[in-house]
Amino acid sequence: QEHPVESGGGLVQPGGSLRLSCAVSTSVKNFLAMAWYRQAPGKQREIVARMTNRRWATYAASVRGRFRISRDDDKNILYLQMDSLKQEDTAVYFCNDDPPTISWGQGTQVTVSS
Repeated sequence: QEHPVESGGGLVQPGGSLRLSCAVSTSVKNFLAMAWYRQAPGKQREIVARMTNRRWATYAASVRGRFRISRDDDKNILYLQMDSLKQEDTAVYFCNDDPPTISWGQGTQVTVSS
């Protein structure tokens, strides 16, 4: 299993939006759950959104109502739509299954700043 490839990060102003993508080398349906994680400087990696293979989505309280996880089974891509971004969302974002069993990718940097 190759590591996921995350993309879509960048610099955005508070209140802005970004959509992250995660390409996985095998069918996303093979995993019981896929998730987006993030790691801010000096902090531990945390899970922010999770989707089961039956498409049941759950979110960390800090992002609920602002982020939305989805996936394209044909393309084996996991998405994270992020709206109403805040400075505290600044982090490197990763995807993996939950619990994580795949090698971690490089992640994609999201910086929210005015």
